[in-house]
Amino acid sequence: MKTDDFDFYLPEDLIAQTPLEKRDSSRLLVLDKETGNIIHKHFTDIIDYLNKGDTLVLNDTKVMPARLYGVKEETGAVVEVLLLKDNGENIWECLTKPAKRIKKGTIISFGEGKLKARCVKVLDEGIRYFKLEYKGILYEILDELGEMPLPPYIHEKLKDKNRYQTVYAKNVGSAAAPTAGLHFTADLLDRIKCKGVNIVYITLHVGLGTFRPVNVSDVSKHKMHSEYYIMSEDVAKVLNDTKKSGHKIIAVGTTSTRTLETVMSLYGKFKECSGWTDIFIYPGYQFKGIDYLITNFHLPKSTLVMLVSALAGKDNIMKAYNEAVKEKYRFFSFGDSMLIK
Repeated sequence: MKTDDFDFYLPEDLIAQTPLEKRDSSRLLVLDKETGNIIHKHFTDIIDYLNKGDTLVLNDTKVMPARLYGVKEETGAVVEVLLLKDNGENIWECLTKPAKRIKKGTIISFGEGKLKARCVKVLDEGIRYFKLEYKGILYEILDELGEMPLPPYIHEKLKDKNRYQTVYAKNVGSAAAPTAGLHFTADLLDRIKCKGVNIVYITLHVGLGTFRPVNVSDVSKHKMHSEYYIMSEDVAKVLNDTKKSGHKIIAVGTTSTRTLETVMSLYGKFKECSGWTDIFIYPGYQFKGIDYLITNFHLPKSTLVMLVSALAGKDNIMKAYNEAVKEKYRFFSFGDSMLIK
């Protein structure tokens, strides 16, 4: 299976640069994975596809304002650092630019010394490990000094940084938002709950994989970076009961999907657990955890297009994406939504 098999034509003007004024006013393309039929709706119509006894699974990770601009202490050169993963003891895996300037021992200062980062390890592809030095609480310092790490295809400045958070974001630790959840409002979630649908929360902290393209021609040779996930005992019980009763599990986003499928692959059921997952889902994968998926429209040749192709079939996905382009749907993080049922 070739990476090029997952390519499609996407006009640049369809890449959404800003969020809509109302979160739930986005469009919704509904794809039937069995028949390939496509229906055009609005996101508020999502409630019509959720029934009493079903379970909606949301990722409650919270994005850190993790993009920092600092200066090298010895030269004053400006360096961009994106915090990706906390490895403990204040050592962070980071994406740096320009990376060639950062050697082992290099010290970068942020906010006139409020935060300092000393490079302790040099890896390929712009990755550096930094030991962070600061007084106080790191996340408060990041709130003051950091910017939201918007993806590289978004060129507009975000006026309200909360629009790159879901309304239910809770557990800080992501380098990117689980964007399928950006469409939900508190009111819509209340109406879904009143219908008798279970709403549960898992956590997967979105990391480096979000920023990395597939650079191999053979899909099976691609290596996913690991991301940390958590599932509670209460959530596991609700999910297992949903399965037993014959109701549906609806994953919101590929991050929720990867968490649910990781747990089912490891244990054959849902259970209280946490750990690191590098699960890579592409056509040929047999889904064990989810029934429906709510997701955004993804980049050509990305691991996310491969995941939705595994669920709905590559031909169905390519047909749906071509239809979305024709109908001028908005793509990527701030774009429109898709339900695969």
